[in-house]
Amino acid sequence: MSVLPLVFTSGWASGINAYAVVLLLGLFGVTGVSDDVPQALQRPEVLIVAGVLFLCEAVADKIPYVDSAWDSVHTVVRPLAGAWVGALLAGHSGSLSDVAAGLIGGSTALASHTVKTGTRMAVNTSPEPVSNFVLSLAEDLGVAGLVTFAIFHPEAAAVVAAVLLVSGLVVLVFLISRIRRFLRRRAQRREERRLAQQVPGPPG
Repeated sequence: MSVLPLVFTSGWASGINAYAVVLLLGLFGVTGVSDDVPQALQRPEVLIVAGVLFLCEAVADKIPYVDSAWDSVHTVVRPLAGAWVGALLAGHSGSLSDVAAGLIGGSTALASHTVKTGTRMAVNTSPEPVSNFVLSLAEDLGVAGLVTFAIFHPEAAAVVAAVLLVSGLVVLVFLISRIRRFLRRRAQRREERRLAQQVPGPPG
């Protein structure tokens, strides 16, 4: 059976939370739940690092504006992680080219990361922090659930991931105007802070 569905799903999930994907797949391999997990993902040091970074992301991802800064840093990390996991899965199964799997995993991760980042920027324009926390929790549970589902039913999971990706892109199009307003407000606040710093204080 081709590993393509698992590569696609893990790529989508990596764009949302790459550390959770590495941690989950590694644990599935170590515990013997799945034989499709490469040994590289089961190494103790990989699991420890992924676990620590997952905890960091679980916290940062639920704090308004901190999550957007975290997403900016991970614009490169998540697609690379998706490509790396995809290439490892392909190399382990031998049913798909490593390069092709890397391109699929990386591009899918980049697309889902774009949806996540844009959605978060729009949510951050809301004055209350509850929606941010709820969205982050839903993303964590969605990634865990879909990666687990993909281990046992890769084709069905890939269909779900594709639907989520397309739906997210459609929603993002509608949120673009809100994102633009958010960027204008942030630029305005920066300009106001810069001008305030230039105003001389009262004479001593």
